[in-house]
Amino acid sequence: MSNSEHPEIVFRDDVTVELVKANANDGDVIWAARVSTAGEQSRDEIDSDPNRSAGLINYLARERHGSPFEHTSMTFFVSAPIFVFREFMRHRIASYNEESGRYRELKPVFYVPSPERKLVQTGKTGHYVFVDGTNEQYEQTVKSMKETYELAYKNYKQMLDIGVAREVARAVLPVALYSSMYVTMNARALMNFLSLRTSREGSHFPSYPQREIEMVAEKMEEHFARLMPLTYAAFEKSGRVAP
Repeated sequence: MSNSEHPEIVFRDDVTVELVKANANDGDVIWAARVSTAGEQSRDEIDSDPNRSAGLINYLARERHGSPFEHTSMTFFVSAPIFVFREFMRHRIASYNEESGRYRELKPVFYVPSPERKLVQTGKTGHYVFVDGTNEQYEQTVKSMKETYELAYKNYKQMLDIGVAREVARAVLPVALYSSMYVTMNARALMNFLSLRTSREGSHFPSYPQREIEMVAEKMEEHFARLMPLTYAAFEKSGRVAP
């Protein structure tokens, strides 16, 4: 979604995840795991004997020997609502740099759910599920959100126009405002994040993440699967348990 009654404001129902740079491949895991035996020569073994390499990576994942997976690095650019970042940063296994409303005027980009987003929570704490809402519930949700965002951003701009500092004026903006950050993590940390922030059949420990952070995790997972296919396959085979 990108249209609004207010021409200045943009509404989105998606997230952006871009792989900015990476030093991550399955060979790095093999190399680190065989430091006591093959040393530097282990870098070449992934191509010369891929079955043996896959076997070692499966063994490491299955037995949860996690440190070899840490000798990798992936940096992502993420654009998502602030409430997603507050959940993301609970994972103290990464390095973060988020844009700051103290130093730049924040853009009027806000989150609204897509029609497919389940809106209604049923059940008790710890045993609840989300189900589809009615058309009336969805329409009222979007209407209420847009009205709130438009008023909040109007007040934000008015304060800036009369000289109020950005770090003060930003207090009126909701957590549905889009922010952006760089996040850097290794493969072990990423597998831990994916195990908790995606819902998949076959997971050894089922997880029930909020849909919006799962959208980010799904895009990160696509990059991970492409960069490190043997490690990713071992992650899946082990029930999506981080080593």
